[in-house]
Amino acid sequence: MSRVVFKRTKILATVGPSTNSYEAIESMIEEGVNGFRLNFSHGTYDERSQQIAWIRQASARAGKPVAILQDLQGPKIRLGEIKNNSYIVNRGDELILEYGAEHNEKTIPVQYNLADKAKPGQSIYIFDGKIHTKVTEVVSENAIKVRVENGGELMSKKGINLPDTDFAGDIITEKDRRDIEYGLDKDIDFVALSFVQSAEDIEQLRQMLVAGGSTAQIVSKVETKAAVESNTLEEIVRVSDGVMVARGDLAVEVGPEMVPVLQRKIIALCRKYGKVSIVATQLMASMVHSPEPTRAEVSDVATAVILGADTVMLSDETANGSFPMEAIATMKRTIVYTQEHTTLDGLKDVLTGGRQTQSTAISAAVIELAKRVDAAAIVAETKSGATADNIAAFRPSLPIISVTSVPRVAQQLALTYANKSFVRPDGERAGLKLAKEIHEAGFLDTTNDPTRVVIVSGRQPGLIGATDTIRVRMLDIDHPQTDQN
Repeated sequence: MSRVVFKRTKILATVGPSTNSYEAIESMIEEGVNGFRLNFSHGTYDERSQQIAWIRQASARAGKPVAILQDLQGPKIRLGEIKNNSYIVNRGDELILEYGAEHNEKTIPVQYNLADKAKPGQSIYIFDGKIHTKVTEVVSENAIKVRVENGGELMSKKGINLPDTDFAGDIITEKDRRDIEYGLDKDIDFVALSFVQSAEDIEQLRQMLVAGGSTAQIVSKVETKAAVESNTLEEIVRVSDGVMVARGDLAVEVGPEMVPVLQRKIIALCRKYGKVSIVATQLMASMVHSPEPTRAEVSDVATAVILGADTVMLSDETANGSFPMEAIATMKRTIVYTQEHTTLDGLKDVLTGGRQTQSTAISAAVIELAKRVDAAAIVAETKSGATADNIAAFRPSLPIISVTSVPRVAQQLALTYANKSFVRPDGERAGLKLAKEIHEAGFLDTTNDPTRVVIVSGRQPGLIGATDTIRVRMLDIDHPQTDQN
Protein backbone atom coordinates (compact mmCIF):
# COMPACT_ATOMS: atom_id res chain seq x y z
CA MET A 1 0.00 0.00 0.00
CA SER A 2 1.22 3.53 -0.70
CA ARG A 3 0.11 7.12 -0.41
CA VAL A 4 0.84 9.31 -3.44
CA VAL A 5 1.72 12.95 -2.74
CA PHE A 6 1.48 15.44 -5.59
CA LYS A 7 1.49 19.22 -5.74
CA ARG A 8 -1.90 20.82 -6.25
CA THR A 9 -0.70 24.38 -6.88
CA LYS A 10 1.19 24.43 -10.20
CA ILE A 11 4.46 26.10 -11.25
CA LEU A 12 4.79 28.46 -14.23
CA ALA A 13 8.40 29.35 -15.10
CA THR A 14 9.80 32.03 -17.40
CA VAL A 15 12.22 31.04 -20.15
CA GLY A 16 15.15 33.41 -20.57
CA PRO A 17 18.91 33.55 -21.10
CA SER A 18 19.56 31.29 -18.10
CA THR A 19 17.28 28.54 -19.43
CA ASN A 20 17.44 29.04 -23.19
CA SER A 21 18.23 25.48 -24.23
CA TYR A 22 16.43 22.20 -24.76
CA GLU A 23 18.35 20.60 -21.90
CA ALA A 24 17.32 23.35 -19.49
CA ILE A 25 13.66 23.12 -20.47
CA GLU A 26 13.70 19.34 -20.13
CA SER A 27 15.25 19.66 -16.67
CA MET A 28 12.66 22.26 -15.65
CA ILE A 29 9.84 19.86 -16.53
CA GLU A 30 11.57 17.10 -14.57
CA GLU A 31 11.88 19.43 -11.55
CA GLY A 32 8.13 20.10 -11.59
CA VAL A 33 7.34 22.95 -14.00
CA ASN A 34 3.80 22.73 -15.45
CA GLY A 35 3.94 25.66 -17.82
CA PHE A 36 6.35 28.09 -19.47
CA ARG A 37 6.05 31.86 -19.79
CA LEU A 38 7.53 33.48 -22.87
CA ASN A 39 8.07 37.18 -22.13
CA PHE A 40 7.46 39.08 -25.37
CA SER A 41 9.04 42.23 -23.95
CA HIS A 42 12.32 40.63 -24.99
CA GLY A 43 13.69 38.31 -27.65
CA THR A 44 13.08 37.61 -31.33
CA TYR A 45 10.46 35.53 -33.11
CA ASP A 46 13.12 33.04 -34.18
CA GLU A 47 14.06 32.54 -30.53
CA ARG A 48 10.41 32.11 -29.54
CA SER A 49 9.76 29.55 -32.28
CA GLN A 50 12.79 27.55 -31.15
CA GLN A 51 11.66 27.68 -27.51
CA ILE A 52 8.15 26.52 -28.41
CA ALA A 53 9.62 23.59 -30.32
CA TRP A 54 11.88 22.69 -27.40
CA ILE A 55 8.99 22.84 -24.92
CA ARG A 56 6.78 20.57 -27.01
CA GLN A 57 9.64 18.12 -27.60
CA ALA A 58 10.47 17.94 -23.89
CA SER A 59 6.78 17.68 -22.98
CA ALA A 60 6.28 14.74 -25.34
CA ARG A 61 9.37 13.00 -24.02
CA ALA A 62 8.17 13.42 -20.42
CA GLY A 63 4.65 12.29 -21.35
CA LYS A 64 3.31 15.34 -19.54
CA PRO A 65 1.18 18.12 -21.09
CA VAL A 66 2.60 21.55 -20.25
CA ALA A 67 1.22 25.01 -20.96
CA ILE A 68 2.84 27.79 -22.98
CA LEU A 69 1.91 31.36 -22.04
CA GLN A 70 2.64 34.28 -24.37
CA ASP A 71 3.07 37.36 -22.16
CA LEU A 72 2.41 40.53 -24.16
CA GLN A 73 4.42 43.62 -23.24
CA GLY A 74 1.46 46.03 -23.31
CA PRO A 75 1.91 49.79 -22.88
CA LYS A 76 4.96 49.38 -20.66
CA ILE A 77 6.19 52.95 -20.55
CA ARG A 78 9.89 53.49 -19.98
CA LEU A 79 12.45 56.25 -19.86
CA GLY A 80 14.76 56.63 -22.84
CA GLU A 81 18.54 56.79 -22.68
CA ILE A 82 19.90 58.83 -19.76
CA LYS A 83 23.41 60.31 -20.13
CA ASN A 84 25.94 58.15 -18.32
CA ASN A 85 22.93 56.05 -17.21
CA SER A 86 22.50 58.23 -14.13
CA TYR A 87 20.75 61.52 -13.36
CA ILE A 88 20.07 62.77 -9.84
CA VAL A 89 16.83 64.62 -9.17
CA ASN A 90 15.77 66.47 -6.05
CA ARG A 91 12.45 67.28 -4.45
CA GLY A 92 10.89 70.31 -6.11
CA ASP A 93 12.73 69.86 -9.43
CA GLU A 94 10.65 70.39 -12.56
CA LEU A 95 11.31 67.95 -15.40
CA ILE A 96 10.12 67.79 -18.99
CA LEU A 97 9.19 64.24 -20.01
CA GLU A 98 9.35 64.34 -23.79
CA TYR A 99 8.61 61.60 -26.29
CA GLY A 100 11.49 60.99 -28.74
CA ALA A 101 13.80 63.58 -27.15
CA GLU A 102 17.42 63.24 -26.08
CA HIS A 103 18.46 63.70 -22.48
CA ASN A 104 19.43 67.33 -21.97
CA GLU A 105 19.57 68.37 -18.31
CA LYS A 106 15.94 68.49 -17.16
CA THR A 107 14.52 67.24 -20.46
CA ILE A 108 14.07 63.50 -19.91
CA PRO A 109 13.35 61.19 -22.87
CA VAL A 110 10.43 58.76 -22.64
CA GLN A 111 9.41 55.94 -25.00
CA TYR A 112 5.69 56.83 -25.02
CA ASN A 113 3.88 60.08 -25.76
CA LEU A 114 2.55 60.92 -22.30
CA ALA A 115 1.02 64.14 -23.63
CA ASP A 116 -1.71 62.04 -25.27
CA LYS A 117 -2.96 60.65 -21.95
CA ALA A 118 -1.61 62.40 -18.84
CA LYS A 119 -3.39 65.36 -17.27
CA PRO A 120 -2.31 68.00 -14.72
CA GLY A 121 -2.62 66.77 -11.15
CA GLN A 122 -2.06 63.11 -11.97
CA SER A 123 0.71 61.08 -10.33
CA ILE A 124 3.55 59.54 -12.32
CA TYR A 125 5.91 57.04 -10.70
CA ILE A 126 9.35 56.47 -12.22
CA PHE A 127 11.87 53.63 -11.69
CA ASP A 128 9.45 51.08 -10.20
CA GLY A 129 7.92 53.72 -7.94
CA LYS A 130 11.17 55.04 -6.49
CA ILE A 131 10.59 58.57 -7.85
CA HIS A 132 7.16 60.14 -7.34
CA THR A 133 6.16 63.08 -9.56
CA LYS A 134 3.03 65.12 -10.29
CA VAL A 135 1.99 66.40 -13.69
CA THR A 136 1.86 70.20 -13.65
CA GLU A 137 1.39 71.00 -17.34
CA VAL A 138 1.06 69.59 -20.84
CA VAL A 139 3.66 71.76 -22.56
CA SER A 140 3.40 70.47 -26.13
CA GLU A 141 1.94 67.67 -28.23
CA ASN A 142 4.93 65.50 -27.25
CA ALA A 143 5.86 66.65 -23.74
CA ILE A 144 4.58 67.17 -20.21
CA LYS A 145 6.05 68.96 -17.21
CA VAL A 146 6.23 67.19 -13.84
CA ARG A 147 7.28 68.24 -10.34
CA VAL A 148 9.47 65.81 -8.38
CA GLU A 149 7.99 64.88 -4.99
CA ASN A 150 11.05 63.02 -3.66
CA GLY A 151 14.70 62.89 -4.66
CA GLY A 152 16.55 59.99 -6.19
CA GLU A 153 18.32 58.65 -9.26
CA LEU A 154 16.97 58.18 -12.78
CA MET A 155 18.51 55.52 -15.01
CA SER A 156 18.02 54.51 -18.65
CA LYS A 157 14.99 52.42 -19.67
CA LYS A 158 13.44 52.31 -16.18
CA GLY A 159 9.67 51.82 -16.01
CA ILE A 160 7.02 54.52 -15.56
CA ASN A 161 3.62 53.95 -13.92
CA LEU A 162 0.59 56.23 -14.33
CA PRO A 163 -2.00 54.97 -11.79
CA ASP A 164 -4.37 57.93 -12.30
CA THR A 165 -4.30 57.91 -16.10
CA ASP A 166 -7.09 56.42 -18.19
CA PHE A 167 -5.72 54.72 -21.30
CA ALA A 168 -9.29 54.48 -22.66
CA GLY A 169 -9.01 50.98 -24.13
CA ASP A 170 -5.68 51.77 -25.78
CA ILE A 171 -3.66 49.06 -24.03
CA ILE A 172 -2.96 46.79 -27.02
CA THR A 173 0.04 48.43 -28.67
CA GLU A 174 1.31 48.04 -32.21
CA LYS A 175 4.04 45.75 -30.91
CA ASP A 176 1.40 43.66 -29.15
CA ARG A 177 -0.58 43.39 -32.40
CA ARG A 178 2.49 42.09 -34.22
CA ASP A 179 3.18 39.64 -31.39
CA ILE A 180 -0.44 38.46 -31.38
CA GLU A 181 -0.33 37.90 -35.14
CA TYR A 182 2.90 35.93 -34.76
CA GLY A 183 1.33 33.68 -32.15
CA LEU A 184 -1.94 32.95 -33.96
CA ASP A 185 -0.63 29.85 -35.71
CA LYS A 186 1.88 28.84 -33.03
CA ASP A 187 1.29 26.22 -30.34
CA ILE A 188 0.40 28.78 -27.65
CA ASP A 189 -2.11 27.94 -24.92
CA PHE A 190 -2.54 31.28 -23.14
CA VAL A 191 -2.06 34.92 -24.10
CA ALA A 192 -1.45 37.23 -21.13
CA LEU A 193 -2.74 40.77 -21.60
CA SER A 194 -0.75 43.39 -19.69
CA PHE A 195 -2.09 46.48 -17.90
CA VAL A 196 -5.75 45.52 -18.25
CA GLN A 197 -8.07 48.33 -17.16
CA SER A 198 -11.51 46.97 -18.04
CA ALA A 199 -13.41 43.95 -19.37
CA GLU A 200 -13.54 45.67 -22.77
CA ASP A 201 -9.77 45.20 -23.08
CA ILE A 202 -10.20 41.42 -22.80
CA GLU A 203 -13.06 41.39 -25.29
CA GLN A 204 -10.91 43.29 -27.80
CA LEU A 205 -8.15 40.68 -27.54
CA ARG A 206 -10.72 37.88 -27.69
CA GLN A 207 -12.01 39.18 -31.01
CA MET A 208 -8.47 39.31 -32.42
CA LEU A 209 -7.71 35.73 -31.37
CA VAL A 210 -11.01 34.32 -32.64
CA ALA A 211 -10.67 36.17 -35.96
CA GLY A 212 -7.19 34.72 -36.34
CA GLY A 213 -8.33 31.17 -35.63
CA SER A 214 -6.48 30.89 -32.31
CA THR A 215 -7.81 28.67 -29.51
CA ALA A 216 -5.54 30.26 -26.91
CA GLN A 217 -7.16 31.37 -23.68
CA ILE A 218 -6.72 34.85 -22.21
CA VAL A 219 -4.99 35.59 -18.92
CA SER A 220 -5.65 39.13 -17.68
CA LYS A 221 -2.76 40.70 -15.78
CA VAL A 222 -4.15 42.77 -12.93
CA GLU A 223 -1.57 45.49 -12.36
CA THR A 224 -3.42 48.82 -12.68
CA LYS A 225 -5.39 50.96 -10.28
CA ALA A 226 -8.39 51.00 -12.64
CA ALA A 227 -8.57 47.19 -12.77
CA VAL A 228 -9.01 46.70 -9.03
CA GLU A 229 -12.13 48.82 -8.62
CA SER A 230 -14.63 46.39 -7.11
CA ASN A 231 -17.16 46.00 -9.93
CA THR A 232 -14.48 46.30 -12.60
CA LEU A 233 -12.32 43.58 -11.03
CA GLU A 234 -15.15 41.07 -10.84
CA GLU A 235 -16.15 41.74 -14.44
CA ILE A 236 -12.53 41.31 -15.58
CA VAL A 237 -12.37 37.93 -13.83
CA ARG A 238 -15.72 36.88 -15.27
CA VAL A 239 -14.76 37.49 -18.93
CA SER A 240 -11.18 36.19 -18.64
CA ASP A 241 -9.99 32.58 -18.76
CA GLY A 242 -7.41 33.27 -16.08
CA VAL A 243 -6.05 36.16 -14.03
CA MET A 244 -2.47 36.93 -13.05
CA VAL A 245 -1.82 38.94 -9.90
CA ALA A 246 1.09 40.99 -11.31
CA ARG A 247 2.27 42.22 -7.95
CA GLY A 248 5.21 44.37 -9.06
CA ASP A 249 3.39 47.04 -11.05
CA LEU A 250 0.26 46.56 -8.93
CA ALA A 251 2.20 47.57 -5.81
CA VAL A 252 3.39 50.76 -7.51
CA GLU A 253 -0.10 51.58 -8.80
CA VAL A 254 -2.13 51.03 -5.61
CA GLY A 255 0.44 50.85 -2.81
CA PRO A 256 2.19 47.72 -1.52
CA GLU A 257 -0.03 47.52 1.57
CA MET A 258 -3.06 46.75 -0.63
CA VAL A 259 -1.48 43.90 -2.61
CA PRO A 260 -1.94 41.01 -0.10
CA VAL A 261 -5.64 41.79 0.30
CA LEU A 262 -6.13 42.17 -3.46
CA GLN A 263 -4.27 38.90 -4.07
CA ARG A 264 -6.66 37.11 -1.74
CA LYS A 265 -9.69 38.69 -3.40
CA ILE A 266 -8.52 37.88 -6.94
CA ILE A 267 -7.85 34.22 -6.07
CA ALA A 268 -11.31 33.97 -4.49
CA LEU A 269 -13.01 35.54 -7.52
CA CYS A 270 -11.17 33.12 -9.82
CA ARG A 271 -12.50 30.24 -7.71
CA LYS A 272 -15.99 31.73 -7.82
CA TYR A 273 -15.99 31.82 -11.62
CA GLY A 274 -13.86 28.72 -12.27
CA LYS A 275 -10.90 30.65 -13.73
CA VAL A 276 -7.16 29.99 -13.38
CA SER A 277 -5.40 32.21 -10.82
CA ILE A 278 -1.68 32.94 -11.14
CA VAL A 279 0.37 34.67 -8.43
CA ALA A 280 3.43 36.35 -9.93
CA THR A 281 6.43 38.61 -9.28
CA GLN A 282 9.37 38.14 -6.93
CA LEU A 283 8.10 35.03 -5.19
CA MET A 284 11.69 33.86 -4.77
CA ALA A 285 13.59 36.92 -5.99
CA SER A 286 16.67 36.35 -3.83
CA MET A 287 17.28 33.08 -5.67
CA VAL A 288 18.27 35.06 -8.76
CA HIS A 289 21.66 35.36 -7.03
CA SER A 290 21.46 32.90 -4.12
CA PRO A 291 20.86 29.11 -3.97
CA GLU A 292 18.65 29.64 -0.91
CA PRO A 293 15.47 31.73 -0.54
CA THR A 294 14.68 34.05 2.33
CA ARG A 295 12.17 32.97 4.97
CA ALA A 296 9.85 35.74 3.79
CA GLU A 297 9.87 34.34 0.25
CA VAL A 298 9.04 30.83 1.42
CA SER A 299 6.20 32.29 3.47
CA ASP A 300 5.01 34.19 0.39
CA VAL A 301 4.75 31.00 -1.67
CA ALA A 302 3.10 29.16 1.21
CA THR A 303 0.51 31.92 1.56
CA ALA A 304 -0.43 31.60 -2.13
CA VAL A 305 -0.89 27.84 -1.60
CA ILE A 306 -3.02 28.35 1.52
CA LEU A 307 -5.22 30.81 -0.39
CA GLY A 308 -5.74 28.19 -3.09
CA ALA A 309 -3.87 29.76 -6.03
CA ASP A 310 -3.92 27.56 -9.12
CA THR A 311 -0.40 28.55 -10.11
CA VAL A 312 2.65 30.38 -8.80
CA MET A 313 5.10 31.93 -11.22
CA LEU A 314 8.87 32.31 -11.39
CA SER A 315 10.17 35.28 -13.42
CA ASP A 316 13.80 36.42 -13.18
CA GLU A 317 14.51 33.40 -10.98
CA THR A 318 14.43 31.13 -14.06
CA ALA A 319 14.87 33.69 -16.85
CA ASN A 320 18.06 35.39 -15.65
CA GLY A 321 18.96 33.72 -12.37
CA SER A 322 22.04 31.74 -11.48
CA PHE A 323 20.03 28.98 -9.77
CA PRO A 324 16.92 28.27 -11.87
CA MET A 325 16.63 24.56 -11.03
CA GLU A 326 17.15 25.19 -7.32
CA ALA A 327 14.40 27.84 -7.41
CA ILE A 328 11.95 25.38 -9.01
CA ALA A 329 12.85 22.59 -6.58
CA THR A 330 12.51 24.91 -3.58
CA MET A 331 9.15 26.17 -4.78
CA LYS A 332 7.91 22.61 -5.29
CA ARG A 333 9.01 21.52 -1.81
CA THR A 334 7.27 24.56 -0.31
CA ILE A 335 4.04 23.83 -2.18
CA VAL A 336 3.95 20.16 -1.18
CA TYR A 337 4.86 20.74 2.48
CA THR A 338 2.33 23.55 2.83
CA GLN A 339 -0.56 21.62 1.29
CA GLU A 340 0.20 18.59 3.45
CA HIS A 341 0.38 20.50 6.73
CA THR A 342 -2.22 23.26 6.51
CA THR A 343 -5.89 23.71 5.80
CA LEU A 344 -6.87 25.60 2.68
CA ASP A 345 -8.34 29.04 3.32
CA GLY A 346 -12.09 28.76 2.72
CA LEU A 347 -12.49 32.35 1.47
CA LYS A 348 -16.19 32.05 2.30
CA ASP A 349 -16.73 35.81 2.36
CA VAL A 350 -16.01 36.16 -1.34
CA LEU A 351 -17.22 32.75 -2.50
CA THR A 352 -20.66 33.25 -1.00
CA GLY A 353 -23.14 33.87 -3.80
CA GLY A 354 -21.05 32.15 -6.45
CA ARG A 355 -22.38 30.71 -9.68
CA GLN A 356 -25.48 28.57 -9.32
CA THR A 357 -25.42 26.36 -12.41
CA GLN A 358 -25.90 22.70 -13.18
CA SER A 359 -22.17 22.36 -13.73
CA THR A 360 -21.23 23.85 -10.37
CA ALA A 361 -23.89 21.76 -8.62
CA ILE A 362 -22.48 18.61 -10.19
CA SER A 363 -18.94 19.65 -9.24
CA ALA A 364 -19.94 20.23 -5.62
CA ALA A 365 -21.65 16.83 -5.54
CA VAL A 366 -18.53 15.17 -6.97
CA ILE A 367 -16.34 16.63 -4.23
CA GLU A 368 -18.72 15.55 -1.47
CA LEU A 369 -19.15 12.06 -2.88
CA ALA A 370 -15.40 11.60 -3.27
CA LYS A 371 -14.92 12.45 0.41
CA ARG A 372 -17.63 10.05 1.55
CA VAL A 373 -16.32 7.03 -0.39
CA ASP A 374 -12.62 7.78 0.34
CA ALA A 375 -11.86 8.02 -3.37
CA ALA A 376 -8.26 8.04 -4.57
CA ALA A 377 -9.02 10.48 -7.40
CA ILE A 378 -11.70 12.35 -9.30
CA VAL A 379 -11.75 11.51 -13.00
CA ALA A 380 -13.22 14.13 -15.33
CA GLU A 381 -14.08 13.38 -18.93
CA THR A 382 -13.97 16.81 -20.54
CA LYS A 383 -13.96 18.22 -24.07
CA SER A 384 -13.39 21.90 -23.35
CA GLY A 385 -11.81 21.64 -19.89
CA ALA A 386 -14.78 23.34 -18.19
CA THR A 387 -15.71 20.28 -16.13
CA ALA A 388 -12.20 20.00 -14.67
CA ASP A 389 -12.03 23.77 -14.04
CA ASN A 390 -15.36 23.72 -12.20
CA ILE A 391 -14.28 20.84 -9.99
CA ALA A 392 -10.93 22.51 -9.31
CA ALA A 393 -12.74 25.67 -8.17
CA PHE A 394 -13.85 23.71 -5.09
CA ARG A 395 -10.17 22.94 -4.32
CA PRO A 396 -10.31 19.18 -3.69
CA SER A 397 -7.48 17.50 -1.82
CA LEU A 398 -7.62 14.67 -4.38
CA PRO A 399 -6.03 14.67 -7.83
CA ILE A 400 -8.33 15.60 -10.69
CA ILE A 401 -7.52 13.22 -13.53
CA SER A 402 -8.74 14.89 -16.72
CA VAL A 403 -9.17 13.01 -19.96
CA THR A 404 -9.76 14.96 -23.17
CA SER A 405 -9.36 14.33 -26.87
CA VAL A 406 -8.05 17.89 -27.44
CA PRO A 407 -4.29 18.43 -26.85
CA ARG A 408 -4.78 22.19 -26.43
CA VAL A 409 -7.24 21.56 -23.59
CA ALA A 410 -4.87 19.13 -21.88
CA GLN A 411 -2.10 21.75 -22.07
CA GLN A 412 -4.34 24.52 -20.71
CA LEU A 413 -5.45 22.29 -17.82
CA ALA A 414 -1.79 21.87 -16.84
CA LEU A 415 -2.11 25.15 -14.89
CA THR A 416 -5.39 24.22 -13.18
CA TYR A 417 -5.38 23.37 -9.48
CA ALA A 418 -4.84 19.67 -8.63
CA ASN A 419 -5.25 18.66 -12.28
CA LYS A 420 -3.32 15.99 -14.14
CA SER A 421 -4.44 15.85 -17.76
CA PHE A 422 -4.24 13.12 -20.39
CA VAL A 423 -5.08 13.07 -24.09
CA ARG A 424 -7.21 10.11 -25.13
CA PRO A 425 -9.80 9.56 -27.90
CA ASP A 426 -13.45 10.33 -27.16
CA GLY A 427 -15.43 7.25 -26.32
CA GLU A 428 -17.53 5.43 -23.80
CA ARG A 429 -15.75 4.77 -20.51
CA ALA A 430 -12.69 6.80 -21.51
CA GLY A 431 -12.40 7.94 -17.90
CA LEU A 432 -12.60 4.44 -16.47
CA LYS A 433 -10.01 3.12 -18.92
CA LEU A 434 -7.65 5.95 -18.00
CA ALA A 435 -8.23 5.41 -14.27
CA LYS A 436 -7.31 1.74 -14.61
CA GLU A 437 -4.26 2.63 -16.68
CA ILE A 438 -2.82 5.09 -14.17
CA HIS A 439 -3.78 2.85 -11.25
CA GLU A 440 -1.73 0.04 -12.77
CA ALA A 441 1.12 2.50 -13.33
CA GLY A 442 1.15 3.23 -9.59
CA PHE A 443 0.00 6.85 -9.74
CA LEU A 444 -3.06 6.59 -7.49
CA ASP A 445 -3.08 6.44 -3.72
CA THR A 446 -3.70 2.80 -2.75
CA THR A 447 -4.03 3.36 1.01
CA ASN A 448 -7.69 2.34 0.86
CA ASP A 449 -8.66 -1.12 -0.33
CA PRO A 450 -10.36 -1.34 -2.73
CA THR A 451 -9.18 1.76 -4.61
CA ARG A 452 -12.16 3.86 -5.65
CA VAL A 453 -12.46 6.73 -8.12
CA VAL A 454 -15.36 9.07 -8.81
CA ILE A 455 -15.92 9.58 -12.53
CA VAL A 456 -17.84 12.57 -13.89
CA SER A 457 -18.85 12.51 -17.54
CA GLY A 458 -21.60 13.14 -20.08
CA ARG A 459 -23.90 10.66 -21.74
CA GLN A 460 -22.64 11.86 -25.11
CA PRO A 461 -18.83 11.54 -25.01
CA GLY A 462 -17.00 14.50 -26.52
CA LEU A 463 -19.97 16.88 -26.46
CA ILE A 464 -19.19 20.24 -24.85
CA GLY A 465 -21.49 21.17 -21.96
CA ALA A 466 -23.10 17.75 -21.61
CA THR A 467 -21.64 16.69 -18.25
CA ASP A 468 -24.47 15.08 -16.29
CA THR A 469 -23.31 11.74 -14.86
CA ILE A 470 -21.38 10.74 -11.72
CA ARG A 471 -20.16 7.19 -11.12
CA VAL A 472 -18.14 5.47 -8.40
CA ARG A 473 -15.86 2.66 -9.60
CA MET A 474 -13.57 0.24 -7.74
CA LEU A 475 -10.35 -0.35 -9.68
CA ASP A 476 -9.11 -3.45 -7.84
CA ILE A 477 -11.98 -5.62 -9.06
CA ASP A 478 -11.51 -7.33 -12.42
CA HIS A 479 -15.06 -8.53 -13.08
CA PRO A 480 -17.78 -6.19 -14.51
CA GLN A 481 -19.38 -3.82 -12.01
CA THR A 482 -22.67 -2.07 -11.66
CA ASP A 483 -22.21 1.70 -11.72
CA GLN A 484 -22.85 3.44 -8.41
CA ASN A 485 -24.44 6.68 -9.59
